[in-house]
Amino acid sequence: MTAIPRSVLCLLAVLILAIPVFGQATAIQPCTPTPNPPRARLLTVDESVPADPDVEKIIAPYSEKVRELSKVIGRLEGGLSKTGVGAGTLGNFVSDGMRAQAKAKLGKPVVLAIMNSGGLRKNNIAAGDLRASDIFELLPFENALVALDVTGEQLLKLLEVATKDAESGARIHFKYNDRDRPEFISGKLVDENGNEQEIDPNKLYTIVTLDYLLRLNSGPYAILQEAKQSTPLNITLRDAVMNYVKSETAAGRALRGAVDNRFVQVGPGPKSTEPPR
Repeated sequence: MTAIPRSVLCLLAVLILAIPVFGQATAIQPCTPTPNPPRARLLTVDESVPADPDVEKIIAPYSEKVRELSKVIGRLEGGLSKTGVGAGTLGNFVSDGMRAQAKAKLGKPVVLAIMNSGGLRKNNIAAGDLRASDIFELLPFENALVALDVTGEQLLKLLEVATKDAESGARIHFKYNDRDRPEFISGKLVDENGNEQEIDPNKLYTIVTLDYLLRLNSGPYAILQEAKQSTPLNITLRDAVMNYVKSETAAGRALRGAVDNRFVQVGPGPKSTEPPR
């Protein structure tokens, strides 16, 4: 609602009070402007302004957490990008971290990690120092890891979904359909030596994904509800990736943003010059 100017309010008051009451005019006083109206001015807040001890005491619990975000936790040799099938090298990076941390938590092999590419909220991370703030910006949600035991038949269905999302542990052959979208052709697991392994429909496999996808219970990920067993790993995706970066760095292994062959295109690329949605 538009504010009524003070001058108009004064005029209305004059007209109302000047109306005769019981045949007599009412005496009124004219409106006068407010003395010394408030004025605004710009103040520069920098190191010249002394710290307030009371304020410092209030923010002390949070100051260290903010400083932690600027710490370097690793180094990227080659930048990361979300461009391409499977959320590009960013998708590879995060899903590899998920799988490595799940394996460490469970103490047994985890054949596949899968997550939705929409959960990656940063499109690029430049080569060089990797800071905690980069991971917070990339993964701002509190989604946690959950391990699932699924049959080989269920695993194959999940690989069909993974064509549009990020995964680690499989090699997927795909083609672009008439709508310029990647379409699943076939998929196999890949062992630590890069060798392809056929999926046994009747065998049980351990995978890792997000509790968010498990809770959806709808769409292509509804199949997660059919898992034979579900084990929460009690760690957020963000913390898992940060631990992965620190462990790789401590072991002297470089973090690279290279495109590997986990997604193999068959046939021509998309007809459109725009990236598939």
